[in-house]
Amino acid sequence: MTKAEKAVLFPGQGGFDGAALRAARMKYQQVDQIFKAVDTVAEEFFGSAVSAALFEGAPLTAEDLLQQPTWVSQLAIYGSDVAAWSILRDNGLRARFLVGHSLGEIAALVGAEAFSVEDGARIVAERLRVLQGAEPAVGRMAALALDGQRTRHLLALLGDPALAVAADNHDRQTVISGPERSVLAALRVARELNAGGLLLKSPFAFHNPALESLRAPFAASIARLPRQSPRMAVYSPILGRAYRADDDLPALIAEHLVRPVDFLATVRTLHDHGVTTFVEAGGLGSLGRCVQRVLADAGPVTVRSTFTLDAAGRLAVEEAVAALSEQGPESFEQFWATYGAQLVERVRTRLSDASAEPAGQPESAPAPDVAGGSAPAGVPDRAELLAAVRALYAEALEYPEEVFTEDVQMEAELGIDSVKQVELLNRVTGRYGIVPTDSGFRLSDCDTVGKVVDLLQARLTGSDVPVAAA
Repeated sequence: MTKAEKAVLFPGQGGFDGAALRAARMKYQQVDQIFKAVDTVAEEFFGSAVSAALFEGAPLTAEDLLQQPTWVSQLAIYGSDVAAWSILRDNGLRARFLVGHSLGEIAALVGAEAFSVEDGARIVAERLRVLQGAEPAVGRMAALALDGQRTRHLLALLGDPALAVAADNHDRQTVISGPERSVLAALRVARELNAGGLLLKSPFAFHNPALESLRAPFAASIARLPRQSPRMAVYSPILGRAYRADDDLPALIAEHLVRPVDFLATVRTLHDHGVTTFVEAGGLGSLGRCVQRVLADAGPVTVRSTFTLDAAGRLAVEEAVAALSEQGPESFEQFWATYGAQLVERVRTRLSDASAEPAGQPESAPAPDVAGGSAPAGVPDRAELLAAVRALYAEALEYPEEVFTEDVQMEAELGIDSVKQVELLNRVTGRYGIVPTDSGFRLSDCDTVGKVVDLLQARLTGSDVPVAAA
C-alpha cells in the first residue's frame, strides 16, 4: 500500500500575520514557549524582547512588521514558523519532509532538532549582524510575474552582474535581488512586457552572489553553536537535496546568502516522492498558494495553512489540527486485518521458492546467544543485523543513517507511522525469510531499531527469549 506523505513548509520573508499569531497565542501555549526562548536571544543581541512589539498594542501586519527594526521582523517570522510547527507536532503531525523557504530553512532545521530554538534565533541574529555590516548594505528584492527562463533573459539584457534571480517560486513568479536602481529597472521592463511585478518589502538583497564576501564570516560566526544531525528529513530548496548527517551545517547555511531558492523544483520533487499534503507552518499561506500553482495539473493535492484567519476570524491551524485527529495513524490491528493475509502469503511464496534447508540437524546443537555474543553458523551476529537494519531504513525513508540509533522511537521521534513501520518490518524480515507477525505480535514490540534487531535475532536463532522492553 502506498501511503500519502506530508511535507511541512516554513515561510521566509513576509511570512507573517500578527492577528493570526495573537489568536494562536490565546489558544496554544506553544506560542508563548517559543517566543520566550526567542526573547532570550533578542535581549542578548539587541537588548529588547521581540514579544513586546508583537503582543502589545494593535496586531502587526506583514507591512507593519517591516516598519519595525530589522531584527524584530526577522525574529518574528522565525518565531512564528517554529511556534506553528510546535503546535502541529504536538498535535500529532508526522511529516516526511520539512522544507524551508529562505529564512524559513533555519526554522526547518530547528524543527528537525539540528539546533535548539535559542540557537536557531542566534543564527538569525548573526546573519543580520553580518548583513548590516556590509558595504553597501542596501539592496532590494522584487517578484516578477515571469517564469525563470524569461526572467534570466531579462536580467541578461539589463547587464548588471549584481542583479540575480533569488527564487523560482512557480511558473508565473520569479524573485530577483540586487541594487535598488537595477531592481526598479527590471520591474519597469517587466511591466512593459505586460508581465507585472511587485517590489518586495525585504530588508536586504538575499540570495545574491554579490554577498559572497559575507559567506565565510557568517559561517564562522555560527560555527560555535552546538548542533546535531537533523532527526527528520529537511529538504533544502537551496541545496536541491535533503541535509545529510555529514553536512557542515554552518557552511551550508552561509551559502543561503549567495545561492537561489528553487521552490518550484522542490515541490515537484516532493510530489514525485509521494507528498500530496503540504502544511504551511507560519503566516499568510503564500507557500501553499505556490504549491497549488506548481501542482495544478498533478491530481489531488491537499494544502493547509496555520497562522492565517478566514473571513469569519477562524484560525487555520485549528482546522489543520482537527484534520490530523480525524486522519490519525491507522492502528496495527486495522492494518493487519486488511493486509495481513496478503503479506503472510507473500512471505510464504518467497520461502517456498528458496532452497530447502538441509535435513538432519544435530540433536545437541549449542544454545544460541541472543545477548549479542556468538550466533549459530550462518546467522548474522547482532552488530551485522543492526547495520543492515539501519541501512535499509535509511534508504527507504531517505533519512541519515545516523538517525536510527537503537533507542530512537519510530513514531514519537521520527514520525514513522504504524503503516510505514509494518511495511519496513516486513521488508527487513523478508530479507531473512522470516515472519514476525505471529498471533502474539504487537507493533509496540518493534517501535525502535533495537527492538527490530532483537526480533530478527530471536527469530533467526530460534530463541524463545522475548523482545526486550523499551
